[in-house]
Amino acid sequence: MEMNTKKISDAQADQLCAWYEKNKRSLPWRDTGNPYDVWLSEIMLQQTRIEAVKRYYARFQNELPSIADVASCDDDRLMRLWEGLGYYSRARNLKKCAAVLMNEYDGSFPADEAKLKKLPGIGPYTAGAIGSICFDLALPAVDGNVMRVLSRVLAVREDIRNPETKKAIEEIVRTVLAKGIVCPSVFNQALMELGEVICVPNGEPACGMCPLKDSCIAHSENLTGEIPYRSKLKERRIEQRTILVIRDGQRFLMNKRPDTGLLASLYEFYGIDRKLNEREALSEVRKLGLSPLHISHLPDSKHIFTHKEWHMKAYEIMVEDASDFAKDSMFLVTKKELASLAVPSAFKAYIDWYSLRD
Repeated sequence: MEMNTKKISDAQADQLCAWYEKNKRSLPWRDTGNPYDVWLSEIMLQQTRIEAVKRYYARFQNELPSIADVASCDDDRLMRLWEGLGYYSRARNLKKCAAVLMNEYDGSFPADEAKLKKLPGIGPYTAGAIGSICFDLALPAVDGNVMRVLSRVLAVREDIRNPETKKAIEEIVRTVLAKGIVCPSVFNQALMELGEVICVPNGEPACGMCPLKDSCIAHSENLTGEIPYRSKLKERRIEQRTILVIRDGQRFLMNKRPDTGLLASLYEFYGIDRKLNEREALSEVRKLGLSPLHISHLPDSKHIFTHKEWHMKAYEIMVEDASDFAKDSMFLVTKKELASLAVPSAFKAYIDWYSLRD
């Protein structure tokens, strides 16, 4: 069957919505009626599972309860609140978007698909989620969960990494919503919920509990192990790094990364983009103008980004008093001061090693 002939029936749409209304989970951002809640949760949920997001969402809402608060938030404070969620460009776009909303829309989201898509950090999916959930607009909100569910129900064999496949599935959802027989908010959330709790991304789907099991082609033809088809990503590039945790008594030397690029504007322990032995590590410290007293090994660690991996070797290096040290973007901070800085999860092993977070 060609993609342009695939469709969800009225009966399937009704079954799915009825299942959702009966079985939906209670989530902090669900059914609040506040577009800010939906926007914040959807941005946080990109690349992150629901259970992991809940505590970050609660902390963020407590500190920044409105669009105006996000727009006026200091960058370092914003990044500290986001610390641990990763993909920090999401937080930067959150502030940019809030600023546009304050300047152009009186601090509110526009109930218009084209205007939503023009906001910083908001693509077709997030625009569809905000538009349908908050304003009941007949917009598709197609994420990985929805792609997986509809690929299986309709036996879509095309590569779901292909943008054309996503566009085709968006049109399938848009066609359902255009009929006006189901509530866009309920239908879109039902598809997401089904993908989260039953038609799961890892492991066997719980087909016996699925409201669409009797009409799902992948289930009836035993194809759930093959569908959805997802082409392989390029192998991640491995980069060797050496982390130098340089200490002046109880103070730590920190470096602020550049304003653009990977982990932009975040704080890190001083690093070299290759593996160093002890002699080389001490030489790097001397190049900074510091006098090393003692060096010891710290545990190796690894951090995985989307397209690369950092394999990190680490040393703790104690140096003589460096009260007057100032160089480029580097500075000394106490443990208490370090706690207020946004340090990316790439350095979690060393943050944990020194108990630098509560």
